[in-house]
Amino acid sequence: MPHPTAIKLRTQSKLLAISFDDGSSFELPFEYLRVYSPSAEVRGHGPGQETLQLGKHKVGIKTVEPTGHYAVRLVFDDGHDSGLYTWDYLHELGREHTQKWQQYLDRLKDLGIPYPTPV
Repeated sequence: MPHPTAIKLRTQSKLLAISFDDGSSFELPFEYLRVYSPSAEVRGHGPGQETLQLGKHKVGIKTVEPTGHYAVRLVFDDGHDSGLYTWDYLHELGREHTQKWQQYLDRLKDLGIPYPTPV
């Protein structure tokens, strides 16, 4: 299991920069982290119960709170703070960022929901 060696909150660029002891490092957009929150509110309590998160393109992270030696709680400025992001899950989000983000965009498209283009 990879462990983080550094976690930096970049509030201007809205990125969580994280480096791991396996040499990997990722810059994860706040919106991506919010959309893929591991909380029951987002993931549901079983397959098919996920709640699609909309309108999170401007979401910010207020704080990163360590939880034991295995995870962090991200406190978002929209009030969401119930997801525990384990080291494994953050590593997975980094490794699979391109695929997972495309899945999210495809899901929006399938529902006919336009994704806001950056200004």
